[in-house]
Amino acid sequence: MRFDPEEFRRRGKEDFEGAWHAGTTVLSKPPSGRKYPRYTYTRAEPHPVFDTIQRLRQAYLSMGFSEAMNPVIVEEQEVYRQFGPEAMAVLDRVFYLGGLPRPNVGIARKQIEEIEAIAGIAITSEKEEALRTTLHAYKKGDFDGDDLAHEMAAVLAIDDAVVVHILDAVFPEFRELAPESSRSTLRSHMTSGWFMSLEECWNRMPHPIRLFSIDRCFRREQEEGATRLMSYHSASCIVADPDVTIDEGMAVAEGLLSAFGFTDFEFRPDEKRSKYYMPGTQTEVYARHPVHDWVEVATFGIYSPSALGGYGVGIPVMNLGLGVERLAMIIHNADDVRKLSYAQFYPPVLSDRDLVRAISVREEPATETGRVLAEAIAAVATEHAADPSPCSFPAWSGEIAGTTVDVTVTEPEENSKLLGPACGNEIFIHEGAILGVPDTEKFAKIRADGTPTGIRFIDTVALLAAARIEEAARCGEGTTVQVKMAKLPSDVNIRIADHAMRFATDNHKKIDLRGPIFMTVESRVQGE
Repeated sequence: MRFDPEEFRRRGKEDFEGAWHAGTTVLSKPPSGRKYPRYTYTRAEPHPVFDTIQRLRQAYLSMGFSEAMNPVIVEEQEVYRQFGPEAMAVLDRVFYLGGLPRPNVGIARKQIEEIEAIAGIAITSEKEEALRTTLHAYKKGDFDGDDLAHEMAAVLAIDDAVVVHILDAVFPEFRELAPESSRSTLRSHMTSGWFMSLEECWNRMPHPIRLFSIDRCFRREQEEGATRLMSYHSASCIVADPDVTIDEGMAVAEGLLSAFGFTDFEFRPDEKRSKYYMPGTQTEVYARHPVHDWVEVATFGIYSPSALGGYGVGIPVMNLGLGVERLAMIIHNADDVRKLSYAQFYPPVLSDRDLVRAISVREEPATETGRVLAEAIAAVATEHAADPSPCSFPAWSGEIAGTTVDVTVTEPEENSKLLGPACGNEIFIHEGAILGVPDTEKFAKIRADGTPTGIRFIDTVALLAAARIEEAARCGEGTTVQVKMAKLPSDVNIRIADHAMRFATDNHKKIDLRGPIFMTVESRVQGE
């Protein structure tokens, strides 16, 4: 809370020791949600794939490679130029781009009458001709499809929403359209873009040309699996220079991958032997990682003069590429690229500490005084928990919410105790289970091995009582708050966040916050 520094300066001069001891009086009583371990600073998590991309970008830049952006849409003829006889096999794995054709819509008397009925207007011969002209212009591509409703609305002088109804009801041609494929494809290899880029820049830039690009590629797999996605990221680079050799690929691989903690390297001939590489140059890179030992992480080779010649490129070019998702799987010790890439579609695994932070108090006082009251109630109740009933103990007196009240913890019934035995239970998280347990031998293992939340039933019930007393005091009234047998978390003033409840039920984890509470707190307005 805020305090007067001048007052403490004066008190420090008069009685330094007393002022030092009084320092704690300026600290606020935190609400339940601001108490550790529920209150914490958490680091926002980057996506593992994009985090790996950023690290790759920095590694490439630190090695003197400039960043480039290659075309994503590649015409079919480019694939033939690059792959030669292999083109048909490559094209079997690519996505062709398609689109809806624009229909040739005719307007007969029947359509005009239907439009008039829907729009509630009479269509003159001038409007009819203007409508035909608009539909013809759409067919020719004079404007885009998402502007069609607006253009028709302007011609007919009606609302766009009415035109949408007209298109659906009067012109079934639009609903019956089927997509038609073009000869344009989505890039399946970054190599497709490099050839097209090299054609334009190889003799317009100083040598050596060192470029890298990290971007999406698309491959029409039979199905996605633990190691394959139809859309993946390729981290690819080229070095174009008259003196390029295979050693360039080895040096780039080591320089790039050492930034990720890889140490020793092995270079093995790749049996796939793509035709856009020179014979004997296609090489797989295996690297030793401190955790994962030897893993395949990249491939490089020297582009074939035959493929380069098709683009008029007259110098050797080394190309190295690696799959970002594969590298991210290695770094993050993941076993399924789908879960790594699209984690939001898979149930998260919550640690016990995650579950601690998902538990909160449902009701608590809104004021500092109310929080002090709750602590007083809990302290008195704990001190006299085993006292025989009937009994009543004053817990607090003072002004709250503008009303002066006396607060007591009481048990009016005979042959009992002030509190039920579950009041002292504390909530622990143990292997995903959420348990309220007493400090007894039976539950010693849970209390020793589990993660404590720092929440006792007596504290949450005291917070509930203080909140209700505070609310009643605003109306100038007293109140009685009683909690008997707890069967649900809400019975002991506990809220478990929805995502934690879902995790517990999905994984068949136990939630047990039951027990006999039997705690009664009364507040009375002074003078009544």
